[in-house]
Amino acid sequence: MSGYHIFSQFYDNLTFNVDYEKRAEYLQSVLSLWRHEAGLTLDLACGTGSMTVALKQRGWDIFGVDGSQEMLSVAMDKAYDKALSILFLCQRMESLDLYGTIDTCISTLDSLNHITEKATLQKAFDQVALFMNPDGLFVFDVNTVYKHQQILGNNTFVYDTDEVYCVWQNSLKENNIVNIELDLFEKQDGVYTRHTERFKERAYAVDELKEMLAKAGFETLAVYRDMTTEPLGETDDRAVFVARIKEVKNRE
Repeated sequence: MSGYHIFSQFYDNLTFNVDYEKRAEYLQSVLSLWRHEAGLTLDLACGTGSMTVALKQRGWDIFGVDGSQEMLSVAMDKAYDKALSILFLCQRMESLDLYGTIDTCISTLDSLNHITEKATLQKAFDQVALFMNPDGLFVFDVNTVYKHQQILGNNTFVYDTDEVYCVWQNSLKENNIVNIELDLFEKQDGVYTRHTERFKERAYAVDELKEMLAKAGFETLAVYRDMTTEPLGETDDRAVFVARIKEVKNRE
């Protein structure tokens, strides 16, 4: 997940409907269900840091990693404004290189879908596993194949906020990859300036993800419907994975 030079400025404004407090509470409940203490936690692909901040305010010992300097700049400003001391590192998911081990890793709001090459996603899973303490938990959500095929597909969405007018155009390709083009119209002094961002997302089948997790040394404990502890259904648009490390890698 890299780039997002202009998008980072408007990301929070365009995701106004995301209730980070409720999602933070949900993550806490999932860990409690599996009787797992969060311990030192990595927020993988943390973006503008809203989830990192929400969990830090709940007392989590958490830090964030993202591949976009622009996103992390917003995240650091957000933490500073709330007088929170949070470490943010600029690293790509597949090149994760931490100073020590972690007890928990989270990744939310389809961040992993931004990795469109299966081998690269496998490397990201491998790197998370590499720095996991025994019995560490990896909790992440992803957009489903159903969402890419039936909801995003070749559709166009328009968002009109006080800060920006956004036209979101999707193009569905092979392997459930959606090419995304954002036209962002920023109003300044009565004049609109147009910015364009382009990126891709890929949806992976549940069995594919389980297989990759197992290869990295994880056991998949559950796959839930978004914001629930109910089993994932065929027409659900987001899946939540809970995986436990079973094979601690040699870090030498």
